[in-house]
Amino acid sequence: MNVSEELIREIVQKVLEESTAKQAPAEDFVKEKDPSGIIKIATETVKCERFEQDGVALKDVVTLEEAPRMGCGIMELDHTSFEWTLTYDEYDLVLEGTLEIEIDGRVVTAEKGQIIYIPKNSHIHFQTPNKTRYAYFVYPANWADLA
Repeated sequence: MNVSEELIREIVQKVLEESTAKQAPAEDFVKEKDPSGIIKIATETVKCERFEQDGVALKDVVTLEEAPRMGCGIMELDHTSFEWTLTYDEYDLVLEGTLEIEIDGRVVTAEKGQIIYIPKNSHIHFQTPNKTRYAYFVYPANWADLA
């Protein structure tokens, strides 16, 4: 039986396409992964999804497989407030808008380009007087499992 080189190429190409399609689903935002483990994310392409109440949306941008120790995501608050107790340490970098963290009757405010650190076990109210978008960085990465 003679099998042409062209037929072999077509078969190999099809197998490669099918195996790639069965891997992790494609992200719905721009994420570049270097073989070294370095990951670059275009935050402006991240589309957040509703979280617990209207006006609150988020999207984790790394998986536990990619970053098993630290988590990262984008969160949006739109003229809203919600109560939360952190069972992890968190940094929030404001990308746009104003983020207010109310704790013990005081309010800590951050504007675009500013960072807020919230220690583990803090009971707070996230709130915003406008539409706010910020990146969150949490340790440990499995923050959702700790709540």
